Amino acid sequence: MARKLIVGVAVAAVAGFALAWAASPILAARALINAAKAGDTRKIEQLVDFPSLRTSLKEELNDELIARMRRDPRVVESGLGGLGMMLAPMLLSGAVDTLVTPEVVANMVTTAEAPDPTKPGDPNPVDEHDGNDIHQSWGYRSLNEFAVTLTDRDRPDDHLALIMQRRGLFEWKLAAVDLQSAPPAP
Repeated sequence: MARKLIVGVAVAAVAGFALAWAASPILAARALINAAKAGDTRKIEQLVDFPSLRTSLKEELNDELIARMRRDPRVVESGLGGLGMMLAPMLLSGAVDTLVTPEVVANMVTTAEAPDPTKPGDPNPVDEHDGNDIHQSWGYRSLNEFAVTLTDRDRPDDHLALIMQRRGLFEWKLAAVDLQSAPPAP
């Protein structure tokens, strides 16, 4: 009888641990989304690894900018096009460093749009979105990466994946974005 009780308690403890371990990224992502909708910059600062996010955003925006430049015949045919492609990453890097703030992260989450450093204007745009028209798809990419793919219902072909990475056993932080991600299969 005592042995069955010990085995039962051990099984329940292992199941509880596994459930908490598997649910922790969902809870962290949900907290990030709620903080973004509420405009809670302190909570966003706790849930985001800003150096990693900046690096990821630089890579993603740089890839997108170079792809745009390669598709533009004026840039391809111009002798200065190559120079532009060389200088773009440096200019983009400085813009992203100043652009990525808790307010911009909140805007990304509520609009499903990455900031565009090539557009002049306020780096902290005030948006009328409340995030209610954003479709969310959730899923693990690996044991230590969890993605929340955001899609604005008005732009179903544009996706923004927020990549949460494990920091310790139960802690997760937003550490990357994926602008090229396809939505998960239903």
